[in-house]
Amino acid sequence: MLTWGDDYPIHQTPEPVAFSGSDRNFYDRYFFNGYTPDFSVFFAAALGVYPHLDVIDAAFCVLVDGKQHNVRASRRLNSERMKLDVGPIEVRVIEPLQKLGVRVGDNDGGVRADLVFDAHHRPIEEPRFTRRNGTRMFMDYTRMTQNGAWSGDLSIGGEKLAVAGAFGTRDRSWGIRPVGAPDSQPGSDAFQFFWLWAPFNFERYAVFCHTNDDEAGKPWNRRAVIDHIGAARIEYEQPIFDLKYRAGSRRLQRANIALGPDAALNIEPTGAHFYMSGLGYTHPTWGHGRDHGAFETAYDVIDTHAIDDNAPAQMHIQALARATLKNDGVQVGIGVLEQFLIGPHAPSGFRAMLDGAP
Repeated sequence: MLTWGDDYPIHQTPEPVAFSGSDRNFYDRYFFNGYTPDFSVFFAAALGVYPHLDVIDAAFCVLVDGKQHNVRASRRLNSERMKLDVGPIEVRVIEPLQKLGVRVGDNDGGVRADLVFDAHHRPIEEPRFTRRNGTRMFMDYTRMTQNGAWSGDLSIGGEKLAVAGAFGTRDRSWGIRPVGAPDSQPGSDAFQFFWLWAPFNFERYAVFCHTNDDEAGKPWNRRAVIDHIGAARIEYEQPIFDLKYRAGSRRLQRANIALGPDAALNIEPTGAHFYMSGLGYTHPTWGHGRDHGAFETAYDVIDTHAIDDNAPAQMHIQALARATLKNDGVQVGIGVLEQFLIGPHAPSGFRAMLDGAP
């Protein structure tokens, strides 16, 4: 089972690159988002490789004027993990760990893109995410993350969208997550997942905060990083989250994060949401790694003003947000506050699967 990858010195086991251990849920994924300084245009892309499911899939989404345009594609992997195109969508590694490209060709939605992401700093390796549901492995993966700037062209139906000056975040993750068809024999524990992820761009800093909490509110993976671009990097192992929700919902009205004794990040969502289902997250049909045969594409539009924001499939969002960083001064930045909050979380007042905050 020799493939393109076997001609590069990247082997991790005695087996060909086509094999990734023995877990069916092994995946390898690219994620990108981008936004103009006034948030008038937001876009996101993802591409996932699932070696043991023989699937590669991708999506590209544009949020403009309250409409989220979603282009999706899936095909057989045929074991070639280094061929990073799926129908109209392609990811390019132009300069590893620094510069990547995203292209979108002809598709039913008329979405076209030829974009380049240029990182502002060296990648940040997040702590390894390992979590079991009872005795069963739920996730075990590593992620690296970078902030940067975008350039290039983006259009819908031939109408060009200005992306000059757009900022954003990209990440790479690999390991084990639930992918493909759901397990036919679920575990004994009720599902609970509390996830906040907050990457923000400032003029001189890149800031990242995240937390995974259990039902009691105890973090099992939490960290914050301030990267002074071109200079020092400070890591905070136990930032403290002070969260305020909209009453009766699981949407955050604000998040004040004490990074350490000398730094704080105060986040204020704008009220605009990007729905991660556009990229396949929790999507009933286009979930990551689902089998669509030899090749399939799809296009749809989410009206963000009319959508049921509390629908289970739409709980995973990136809220467009502004933030104030207080460390050696006060800086104002922009980014997203990603939220995927399912099941109990005692500090938030959540007791059931999807009940709202008091």
